[in-house]
Amino acid sequence: MTRSLQAVAYRRPSVLESAVDGQRLGLETSRGATPSGVEDHPRFFAGFLTSPQVASAGLLAVADVAAARYYQRQLRASLDPVVTGNGDRLRFESFSGCCGVYARLDVLEAGLDGGEVGHGTTNVDVNNPLREALSRIGADDPLHLRVGPQELAVTTLDGPVVEKKVPLPDRWLRGFAQAQVTAAGFDLRAELPAAEAVRFLRALPRGGARGASVGARWVVPSGSGLRPTTRAVPGAVCLPGPERLIALQRVLRHATALRVYGPAVTGGGAATASAWEAVLPGMRLTLTLSPDASRGFSGEGGVLDALATDEAAEDAELVAVLLAWEPRIDVADLAAASGLTPERVRSALIRLGTSGRVGYDTAEAAYFHRELPYDAERVERHNPRLRSARALVSAGAVALDGAVGTVTAEDGHVHRVRDAAGVLSCSCLWWAKYRGGRGPCKHALALRMVRRGIASAQADMARVDGGAR
Repeated sequence: MTRSLQAVAYRRPSVLESAVDGQRLGLETSRGATPSGVEDHPRFFAGFLTSPQVASAGLLAVADVAAARYYQRQLRASLDPVVTGNGDRLRFESFSGCCGVYARLDVLEAGLDGGEVGHGTTNVDVNNPLREALSRIGADDPLHLRVGPQELAVTTLDGPVVEKKVPLPDRWLRGFAQAQVTAAGFDLRAELPAAEAVRFLRALPRGGARGASVGARWVVPSGSGLRPTTRAVPGAVCLPGPERLIALQRVLRHATALRVYGPAVTGGGAATASAWEAVLPGMRLTLTLSPDASRGFSGEGGVLDALATDEAAEDAELVAVLLAWEPRIDVADLAAASGLTPERVRSALIRLGTSGRVGYDTAEAAYFHRELPYDAERVERHNPRLRSARALVSAGAVALDGAVGTVTAEDGHVHRVRDAAGVLSCSCLWWAKYRGGRGPCKHALALRMVRRGIASAQADMARVDGGAR
């Protein structure tokens, strides 16, 4: 696994302090992106939380996921959550060390009081002493939240810098990208009222004695609740590794509803990803689960087609200029402003997602703008299938013959790639194992690259001929 160390520096540790007007939660920020450029310690908010105990529990849940591994639990996981200011809300995001769980706490406008929300994205320090203090927040304790450094007039910023060295595998970055692509294919499948949500979540297994996954389960809406089913019937939602929802226990007693999202299921037994959203006063906590506890989002392959086209790269550059830290990105508005079709805008957004520049909010069925504070260019550079496909194209290993193409692999073995109504299948072992469930194999990807190159060249020739006439 390719891995590097991400240096995360803070002015001081985040801390919860007592004050005359209540308690003050100071969340320290690291270097991050803002509308005016990169800043060492951006400031996004200073005001009160309308539901302090709920917000504290939600922030702890996000921190739980950032510090957890739900697969191979003996390995260490530690990644500071990411905070984004979107003008009308604060979003706190994290990813589990095993790449299988994505968590996001959206503190909405109704959850914030007395301060303007800035724009930008950075890491935020959530240390162990702070976690202990947050767990003791009472229901009636006024809580002032500051995201970013204090004002210069109040305190000096010349104190010692707190620096962490965070291991940052490339697959975590690919996981952030794939999670939003996967979520964009979800629809709301069920909404449980508070009592049913509590009953359902408390009945879930916690895993074996050693934390082993209990595997995927299926549930279907039934009345105001969910009932288990033995197979993936139409309308069912997959609950892969149900013990991975344990972070929702943090906010369970505050939840007013539980919303469940997933892709359309027509039958069959293949596990799918799903999203589970706890509706809270003035905020939402969402956990998105990969199709299996041992299967991280980083290997799903849903972004490969968008990465493989030069057109999407050019479109992404254009669309990126039009983003303005919006909490909800309107595809139709971007299409009108850019002159691109909605389909090309969506492909551009997928590509921007691979560098952490957009996420997806299932509750609002909309993308949102953020800039992950990591060197996300490595996502494309270190994607093995994409790299292998480009090598096959460069080597002239692809031969086209109508609906069937052949790709000669590095070992000389010839693979047949078939096109059935735009869906490519291959004779390779990858296709035999996953049947397209984890994106295209390198041979199908190489074939698509060659076809797109030919189509682009033909279009250019047609434009030249038209101009000559």
